[in-house]
Order: sequence, then structure tokens, then C-alpha cells
Amino acid sequence: MIYHAPVKEIRFALNTLADLPSICTLPGYEECSVDLVDAILEEGARFAEEVLAPINRQGDKGAVWRDGEVTAAEGFKEAWQQYVDSGWVGLRAPAEFGGQGLPALVAIAAEEMWCSANLSFSLAPMLTLGAIEAIHHHASDALKAVYLPRMSTGEWTGTMNLTEPQAGSDLAQVRSRAVPQDDGSYLVTGQKIFITWGDHDMADNIVHLVLARLPDAPAGVKGISLFIVPKFLVNADGSLGARNDVRCVSLEHKLGIHGSPTAVMSFGDNEGAVGYLVGEANKGLAYMFTMMNHARLGVGIEGMAVSERAYQKAVEYARDRVQSRAIGSPDATGVPIIRHPDIRRMLMTMRAQIEAQRALAFYAAAALDRAARHPDPAESASNQALVNFLIPIVKGWNTEQANEITSMAVQIHGGMGFIEETGVAQYMRDARITSIYEGTTGIQALDLIGRKTASENGLTARRLLAEAIEVAGRLEALEGFAGFAANLRSAVADAEHGVAYILEHFASQPALPAAGSVPFLKLMGIVLGGWQLGRAVLEIQRLKGDAEADADFFHAKEVTTRFYGEHLLPQTGGLAAAIVNGGESVMELDDRLF
Repeated sequence: MIYHAPVKEIRFALNTLADLPSICTLPGYEECSVDLVDAILEEGARFAEEVLAPINRQGDKGAVWRDGEVTAAEGFKEAWQQYVDSGWVGLRAPAEFGGQGLPALVAIAAEEMWCSANLSFSLAPMLTLGAIEAIHHHASDALKAVYLPRMSTGEWTGTMNLTEPQAGSDLAQVRSRAVPQDDGSYLVTGQKIFITWGDHDMADNIVHLVLARLPDAPAGVKGISLFIVPKFLVNADGSLGARNDVRCVSLEHKLGIHGSPTAVMSFGDNEGAVGYLVGEANKGLAYMFTMMNHARLGVGIEGMAVSERAYQKAVEYARDRVQSRAIGSPDATGVPIIRHPDIRRMLMTMRAQIEAQRALAFYAAAALDRAARHPDPAESASNQALVNFLIPIVKGWNTEQANEITSMAVQIHGGMGFIEETGVAQYMRDARITSIYEGTTGIQALDLIGRKTASENGLTARRLLAEAIEVAGRLEALEGFAGFAANLRSAVADAEHGVAYILEHFASQPALPAAGSVPFLKLMGIVLGGWQLGRAVLEIQRLKGDAEADADFFHAKEVTTRFYGEHLLPQTGGLAAAIVNGGESVMELDDRLF
């Protein structure tokens, strides 16, 4: 199962749609350049193709738990060492602690390749970077000095410990406790579940970020604090000391991502796990949300990336599998199934969505960088509003469609897709978690209609939809794209209808727009994905005069965009109808009748 990193596609989305050159001019990013990023992409592609992709199938056999210790899947420890030696962990880690401090836009381009090549492996650096971000923003200088240099290089990894058996998405129910000690540390007790890479043998230490309550903490989310609880305590000279009282008591038996050990972690079974308070007491949940935009954007990238891998596998199979004569041909000789119309429809459906998702995700990442670094406060605030609105869409739409896209890859394989030996089923199993963790699609959708639409009276939603209308207007006069432009206009009208319904009903009858919140999220994904593909076509017209223009690449993009306009944009009508008319039937049936 060969993986080819789509460097050309990534480069186009980075430079042309996300405007990498302008990101490299932001304060603190001056050392970034298009040439540097090209070199990163080429070397990252080599690492993904030659090191990570070959051990993906082996990882599907899973990590091993024995007597409280976890051994990573075969080949993972060696790959992690190469990953560390190559400096990949530190791409967007802070430069003052040994990272490279590159833009989020550049980092997610590399992360796409890691996720496509080996989703299970890619979760270890993703969680580590999230922990780095929380510590960097909120911990004391003393804690930063101890933990960030070794985490930024990958010598130590990081985790997030939020979920408990009784507290899934509702973190108000967190029961883990932290008792202050005379030396300023805390003794942490409690159990956490679903902890990604909670234990392993790839790094010398694991830095757990743990949500827990102080003895006098108020009830609910306002009483949660954040603690660093290392697997091994750290001596004053920076060397590793005694083993802390934290153990992996089991690994979850999962549908997919078997190479990523998902741990049940127990803190303080004996003398108590030593922890260190991050920032102020009772502000732990707010601190964790500091990294939530990065984390949710990262999961959106995962969904798109595993879709890309499944698409490549489906294309490979469709080119090789000979079955039946060509439709309408008098020649009875069998042809590769890629010649059959329905196979092509599925491949184009996969391809078009992946290209739209990549463009939208990279656009959001660029806004994230501008929000963080732009010197003009008004421009920074404008981009932060964009980030806030786009993140639930990128996370929710990309991952929901990953379930559909990877399922199509199995379908294209026919009966062979249902057989594990072909390998395509792994992508479907691995993709399934992406629409669940870091907030399910339902949670993303409620966030989108509430905090991101109703709370600002639809300002950012309508701003983006106005930009989509502007693109449609420019495409109307372009030969071959009048139909796409008309469908984009119609889809924007459907989105406007949805926004108006949310604003009209959210305050007085919130259950009604909530019942249509996931359809609204999907509708916005389809519309904004179409907007990005329309932008790409307009940029292609500008680039066609270049002597080095890639005619085949540009032609494929134009055809893919037309397909998107004809097959995907029309779906918004049905979604809009469900949003506006379907709320009452969702809520009407008595609980006992289900």
C-alpha cells in the first residue's frame, strides 16, 4: 500500500490559497520562506513515505500492555527516534525552548503527511505539541524551564488527561483530586480514561497534563485546576528521578488506531502522584481550551489526511482491477474498473471533498497565525473571529466526511475491501474516531450555532458567505464555470437561510436550531469548500501564463471543481430544508417510544 505525499497539492494550497508568503512576513516568522517550506515539504514527504507509511499496517496489530508497562507497536520506537533526530517534533514548538517556532500553517502541512502515512503514530506528536502549548502559555517560568526543552525536541512526550469514567464531554463531573503539600507540589489521585499515548516506551519521560480539583474547589467547571504529573520525577539538575505514582492499568480494545495506545491511567494508587499546578487554581479548563483551536484543527487535518490515504488506495486498486466490459462498448474484453462510471463518481466525490477540505483547513491555519501574530489589533481580532467560526466546521465536516470517504474506498474494492488483507478497511476503522474525539460532531455543531453564530448575530458567517458570492460573481464570466457559479450562489442562499433561522430561534427555542445544527455544520462545510475551490480556479487563470505552469495539474483542478459544483453543492438544498423545517419532528417523539 504505497503512499505518495501530495506535495504538489499541498504546495498549491499553501502558497496560492492560504498565502504562505504573507504569513512569513508576520512578526516572529521572518525566518520562514517559501523556499524553506518547500524543503520541509520535500523532506517531510520522504519521511512519511519511507519511514512512517511502511509501519502503518504493523501498527494495526497494536501496542502491548504487560504489568503496567506499554510497548509500542513494532517499528514505532525506531521511527520515533528518527522523527526526533530529524527535528520534526519542534516544527511549531517555541524557539526559545529549542523548537523551530514555525507558523501553524507550515506545521499542519507537514502534519497532514504524518497523518496520512500513519495516523496512529501522528497522534503522539500532536498530543505533545498540545501539552507544550498549554505549558508555554500558562505554566510558571520554572516549570517551563524544566519541561519545555525536552518536550520540544521529543525527548519527552506529552498527554492530555481530561476524561473520567463518569465524565466524558461533561467535564463538570471531574472527580480527580489534588492535595497541596508543604513543598508547593500536590498529590494527585484519580482515574482517567481514553488517554491517547498515555504510556509507551518510545520516550524517556511522559508529561501528563491532568485536570483535577483542589479540596476547597467550587463545584462544576469553575473548580477544575490543571497539573503537570510526569511519569518520572525530575531532579534539580534536570535528570530523571524516581518513578511517579502514576500507572497505565490497561489499554482500551478499539475499533481502530490500534498503533496508538489508548490508556486507562491511574494516579495515586499508593503514596500519591506528585503534580505541579499550572497557572492559577480553578482555571484549568480555560487553560486546556487555550490549545483547543490547534487541537481541533489538527483533528480536522487527520480526517482529511486519512481520506487522502484511502483515496490513493482506491485509485491504485481501480487502475489495477479488471472487471467487465466498458459501458456501451461492443468489446467484451474486461477493462480496469476505473473506466466504469460509478467508480469514477466515487473517486471524484472523494477527490473533490479532499481538495476542498485541505484548502479550507489551510485557510483556517493561516487565520490562526494572523490572529496570533498580526501587528494590527483590528486585523488580529478579525482573524480570530474567522478562526473561531471555521474551526468547528473544519473539525466536524472533515471528520464526518472521512467516514464517508473511507467507506467509499472500501466500496470501490468490492468484496476485497471487506477483507483485512487488502488493508483498505484499516483506513475506515482509523477514521471513525476522528469525528468523536476533541468534541463530537454534535458538540462542534452546537458550538457553531451558539458561540460562533448566534452570539455575534451571524457577523462572521455572513462575512464569509459574502466572499463566496464575490467569487461566484467572478466565475460567472469564465468559460465552463457559469453552472458552478450558479450552484455556489444557490448554496450560499441556503446557508443564509440557515443562519437566519438560527438567529430567529436560538434565544427563544434553542432546541429547534440545535436539532439542525449538524446539518448546518455540513452545509457550511460544503459551501465554504466550494468557495475555496472557486478561489483556486480563479488563481489558476492567473497562473496559466507562467512558463512553468502545469497544464495537467490545472486541468484536473478545474474538472474537480466543476464536479464539486454539480454533485456536492446541490446537497445544500436538502440540508437547509432539514435545518429550517425539521426541528419539531426531531423533538416530538416521547422518550418511551424510541
